[in-house]
Amino acid sequence: MLFQKDYNTPGPGIRPDEPEKTGPARLLQILQLEAGAIFLLNLLFLVSCIPVVTIPPAIFAMNQVIRKMMLDQPVLCLYDYRAAFRTNWKRSYGAFLLTAVPMAASGFGAWFYLMQASRNLMMLVPFLVCSTILLVTLLTSGCLYGAMSTGMKWTSALRLALTLGLGMPLRPILAAVTGYGLLLFGILELPISLIYMLVLGFSVPCLLSNFFLRTLLRDYCPAAEEPAQEEDSHTIS
Repeated sequence: MLFQKDYNTPGPGIRPDEPEKTGPARLLQILQLEAGAIFLLNLLFLVSCIPVVTIPPAIFAMNQVIRKMMLDQPVLCLYDYRAAFRTNWKRSYGAFLLTAVPMAASGFGAWFYLMQASRNLMMLVPFLVCSTILLVTLLTSGCLYGAMSTGMKWTSALRLALTLGLGMPLRPILAAVTGYGLLLFGILELPISLIYMLVLGFSVPCLLSNFFLRTLLRDYCPAAEEPAQEEDSHTIS
């Protein structure tokens, strides 16, 4: 039973001698092994977002737990989420300001200037600027959260995210389409999609986005030498 499961005990995981699966088989394997954790993670995220000001730490914590799943590490959902939420809150606001804020601003700007362009073609210039910022943010945001979850300084993480998102765009495009696309679809279909959003509407898009980025981050994102929480003792500059 889901609510009788001991989330303080690691699950069976994947045998060390088992060949690594790829593609859809790997995704199905993760879903099978982590089904309960994915459901619980969605609930934890929703509850954490209720005060509104805690949305950035909630997003960061959810991404960090999902990242552990991608790395085949044992996931103690409640413990890992709470630890990430409490120790990385400064880092989470930096990531939020570098992703959600420019994404929302450029998205609104692109829509606004496109509407104005029908009366004044000069409005196409700011439309292209906003569209470029939106595209760059969409392609790099997933890589940024993945890099920052390792404990990298935000400047190094941002540089790496730009390199991967713009220099190797295939997987970041797939991550953006599945992650943001599925999330946007669920929001636009409310209230019909209410049950889905409450159960899986945030954790599944996050998982799909991280799934497509997993090999990029594994190959190009160095493992953290120090725990992420240690850097949080310093102010982001």
